[in-house]
Amino acid sequence: MSPSLEEEVKMLSMVDILEPLSEEELEELAHRCPDRRIDVGEFLYTPGDSNERLFVLKRGKVRIYRVAEGSEITLGMVDEGTVFGEMALTGQHLREAHAQAMEPSLVLSMGRADLEHFISKNPKMGMLVAQLLSERLRLYENRLEDLTLKQVPARLASLLLLLSEGEGVMTADKQIKIPTHYTHERLGTMIGANRVAVTRAFGYLQDQGAVEVLRRRIYLADTGALEHAADGAAAEQQATP
Repeated sequence: MSPSLEEEVKMLSMVDILEPLSEEELEELAHRCPDRRIDVGEFLYTPGDSNERLFVLKRGKVRIYRVAEGSEITLGMVDEGTVFGEMALTGQHLREAHAQAMEPSLVLSMGRADLEHFISKNPKMGMLVAQLLSERLRLYENRLEDLTLKQVPARLASLLLLLSEGEGVMTADKQIKIPTHYTHERLGTMIGANRVAVTRAFGYLQDQGAVEVLRRRIYLADTGALEHAADGAAAEQQATP
């Protein structure tokens, strides 16, 4: 069932870059930019797309990734209430990314003209968009550099920390559970490694006491140890991509 206009406005008001907009402007945005339903595996954009659009994820989960030397490198996981697609509004090379739905999703899509319309009515929104562009560019470039230079255990540790930020749930015994079931093969496609290398990396991280795997779910047992591994301390662990 589609959300009511009141529910739409409430959800949009919680999106960072839309906070400056009034209730009337948010209603206008909801009418002007209808929702789009995305199936699992469907792409919102791929490299070479000429459309300049900004998306707000209302429901679901989207993965942002690039392909480097034949391997997929995950740059970020987009969760509900998050803006993405901002790189298409710039001339930056990171527009060469894919955005793929990881589960059934609902998105609001704004074209450049829509964005300029609302920024002209509320310039503070433009400042927030500029800040978002700067932060995302730095985040994605740092992550791409980390994933291409580090060994597999460090890349896996970085990815698990990223996943925990978006979907992690604190358990009664103070561990962080990643509720989605990710196979080793799937994780491998997200860090540019094969399944065997991921399995070895998991073994290393478990030996360090950083993670546990129970009933096919990943638990972060020691985030400090995982952060240490993500910083590259696992470089001595040889795991061939």
